Amino acid sequence: MRTVDAAGLQIGDDQPPRIMGVLNVSSESPYKPSVFNSPDEAAEYVDRELIDEGADIVDVGLESANKKFEVLSAEDELDRLDTALETIESVSGDAIFSIETRYHEVAEAALDGGFDMVNDICGFADPKLPEVCADYDVAVAKMASPPDLERPGAIEDVDDIYDALELNGLTDKTIIDPAFGGWSEDKTIEDDRETFRRLREFRGYGHPILVSINRKNFLRSVAGRETEEALPVSLAATAMAVERGAHVIRTHDVAETRDAALIGNEFSRDRLRETIDGIAVEELDITTQREAERHLDRYNAADAAADDSVIRTFELTGLGVDSREQLLNTVGETPVTAVSGASDNALVLIGTPSGFKSLRRRITGDSSRLAATVERISERCC
Repeated sequence: MRTVDAAGLQIGDDQPPRIMGVLNVSSESPYKPSVFNSPDEAAEYVDRELIDEGADIVDVGLESANKKFEVLSAEDELDRLDTALETIESVSGDAIFSIETRYHEVAEAALDGGFDMVNDICGFADPKLPEVCADYDVAVAKMASPPDLERPGAIEDVDDIYDALELNGLTDKTIIDPAFGGWSEDKTIEDDRETFRRLREFRGYGHPILVSINRKNFLRSVAGRETEEALPVSLAATAMAVERGAHVIRTHDVAETRDAALIGNEFSRDRLRETIDGIAVEELDITTQREAERHLDRYNAADAAADDSVIRTFELTGLGVDSREQLLNTVGETPVTAVSGASDNALVLIGTPSGFKSLRRRITGDSSRLAATVERISERCC
């Protein structure tokens, strides 16, 4: 996993989770406490509510991405940029300033005016935007989107999200964002939940991950909360997201989110990451075969390699004597390990996905119940 340098702020596995606070200079934005037209008032808000509360990055939005509003043109965004530039000039605190835009012209003007990084919610649909970021050598957050400047984040299936992040490539300083939220009419709560469950897969790109999950509907609906009541579910998800590999958390609730992120970081999996006599070693954060496949995609490796990359353990109880004997005899012909205890009707099976596939192929005979059980285990672990 690479570490991205965002104007001196290091973002990566060996760094604390970074908090991205939000400022909007767009009257359409739904979260009114973060919306300002006056640069002085905006700067005061940034200092008091974002930087003083622990924000490492301040993300400035020029327009609402809400699909019920018309998309602003690059010229429209440029007309609003002056307010953003005046604001960051008036801020007294220390933070990295990110401009949220989908246009390379706006990104370039913002970087020329003092911004430090770019947050592209259209995922390089403007192919010149990554070129600008590379030329200026700045970090850029890339949200998964179709190749359409008017449809940010409008992707549902997790595999399609993963593929969308490949649109127009990645710069050396790209931070990827899997696009949580109702960016399209077709995207469902369950789509977001599945993306969150599979968040570790996005580590396969080898780039830091940004998540924007603050008070999102896919979390609120779990507890039956309205937006105003949804801070607790956001904080729970923040800790989980960091534990699963997120590096930047975008939020309106800076202080609380920072604390939740630190908890997630403290209890993340302990993995080997060292350089030994010039050889860098990283134990990959892999818990499922699909996560392994994502990492191995970088090596154009065959699926068989992913089959051997994780170990799964299952306990079976309620086996009859014949089924237990058949299973023990068959396991000896496969890479699966069987551990039997004091109880004659219980076994623990330990193996890789490929091992359980091998066991499934070998289970035959009269015990259809056993065959169905092994079939289900093989499906589950693969």
